Amino acid sequence: MNLPNERLALRGAAFLLIIGLLTPSAVSALTYDPSQQTSLEPGTVTSPANGSTLVSVQGYTFQGNTNPKKPARLVSVDERGSLQWTYDDSDNGNAWFFDVDPLPNGNLLVSSPRGTDTVVFELDPDTRERVWERRFDMEDTHDVDAFGEDELLIANMREWNDSAGVSEDRIVVYNRTTDEITWEWYFKNHFPADTDGGYNADWSHVNDVDYIGDGRLLLSPRNFDQAIVVDMESKEIVERLGTDDDYEVLNEQHNPDWLVSENGTPTMLAADSGNNRVVEYAKEDGEWVRTWSVGSNTLSWPRDADRLPNGNTLVVDTLNHRVIEITPTGEVVWEYYATWGPYDAERVAHGDESSGPTIRDLNASGSYPITGSANLTAGGNESVGFAARAESTFAGTPLEEPMSGLSTRLSHVLPWLRPVWMTPWDLFSAACAVGVGLTATGGELYLMRRRLLDTFRELFEW
Repeated sequence: MNLPNERLALRGAAFLLIIGLLTPSAVSALTYDPSQQTSLEPGTVTSPANGSTLVSVQGYTFQGNTNPKKPARLVSVDERGSLQWTYDDSDNGNAWFFDVDPLPNGNLLVSSPRGTDTVVFELDPDTRERVWERRFDMEDTHDVDAFGEDELLIANMREWNDSAGVSEDRIVVYNRTTDEITWEWYFKNHFPADTDGGYNADWSHVNDVDYIGDGRLLLSPRNFDQAIVVDMESKEIVERLGTDDDYEVLNEQHNPDWLVSENGTPTMLAADSGNNRVVEYAKEDGEWVRTWSVGSNTLSWPRDADRLPNGNTLVVDTLNHRVIEITPTGEVVWEYYATWGPYDAERVAHGDESSGPTIRDLNASGSYPITGSANLTAGGNESVGFAARAESTFAGTPLEEPMSGLSTRLSHVLPWLRPVWMTPWDLFSAACAVGVGLTATGGELYLMRRRLLDTFRELFEW
């Protein structure tokens, strides 16, 4: 046996395998077109929208620096997907954009975190000038809603009391005229301290608060996997959809909406982000029953869903970097790509929340795939996403369950970290190349262990 020749052959094979695994990433890097990846463009438009569509694009900011390849901005688009205007607020420092709401006077209410603060302002869409603004000592606030003439409803997440080791996450009503908080509600008073693994700096991650009438608020504590209704007078939770870690119902949801069917049935529509779908639930005999599900294995981390008066649903498909209007059976009739990471979308003519019928009123209950997308590459969109492909690859094997959870989690986290030119499969191949390299290096070190030990002894013996 000629051991050195065999080792040389193994080294060569490992080298070629590593080169092969890294080739997709190299090709993607060389063919990357920055203008395409930060583009704003229409996809499928078979049915023109009713007026303008407003999109808030989160972008990516890390330690106060915005990645120019992952820009944050507000975008206004016309009926057929032509760009009307953009607003990036670059003159006022690095910003993220989350909730944006049309106001009755035609202006926009915008929530825009800056570092550890959040700036809330009213924007004139015609002049792109601010009418007023307030800066709050509140970190990463996702949702602020107008509440009456001069008050704001604020979802105050990440309110961490470091000295006490307690989360102070809360909902507040703030009066702009008196500059005072006039009402507040704390999650710690209504949830066990061990919820979601216990208090931490991002405990509830409450991403939405809506006033739904009759003195009630609809809240979305994302990390608790549930949507709740709170009575403002008693401060009691009077409705609850989902429970912590029960991912069959909701999994880190965003922006739930409250609907009522023609026969008075309470209904919730939600972007079920962690499950890559949009769902609707109706309350029957005291229990919440799922009546509609759309987009599993196609959507990627959806974060907003609004029912339109025509019965269609406007969906923000965040990590496919698009906004789509779909029919009750999942057909795309209007689509717009807006990198990087859209968060909220509003059909301006219809206000800031759902204004259409329930799925049951439309006689369209069921589970549907999404069809008819243009499948453009602006956000790396695939007809079947990375998580779904990985899940199908390991289906029927002992690795099915752990790989399903891992691939879904990675598909939601890695896009924020990987280079914009690298697809999920490029990243997977690169990770495999690193694994092969580490294994080959480990093997070499093992085979050379005696020589290395002898050298070590010679260097350090007295």
